[in-house]
Amino acid sequence: MGSRCCSCTPRISTARSSNSSRLEGKALIKLVKSVAGSFWMTSAVVLAVSAVAVTIVVSAFGLKVSGGVALYFIIWWTLLFAVLPFGVRSQVEAGEIVHGTEPGAPAAPALREKAIWTTFVSSAVLVFTAGVLPLSGL
Repeated sequence: MGSRCCSCTPRISTARSSNSSRLEGKALIKLVKSVAGSFWMTSAVVLAVSAVAVTIVVSAFGLKVSGGVALYFIIWWTLLFAVLPFGVRSQVEAGEIVHGTEPGAPAAPALREKAIWTTFVSSAVLVFTAGVLPLSGL
């Protein structure tokens, strides 16, 4: 008998399918969009998640509060510029060019959503960085 390719191999695992993770991802996206509807709610989420991340780094890895905040600030702004281009459609692509603006300008930049996503990712990167690099005393 010849070898079987992976697409012909019968499934024997009883693991859950990936549909549940898709539903959880969609629920998270829906939650972020609903929170991003208000400036004050977005600000509260960004501040709360940031404070939790800095608190974890300060208490678990021996950083000073000023060092944790400074490192978080640098990570947050760097990742914000990395996240900004995601999901952006220009006015030309959207077919809604506003008179007097650059046609390549974003039609709907969704800055509040991006601030929330940047905060989530920055918090994880901060905790990972503090755990991996010897930063105690910073």
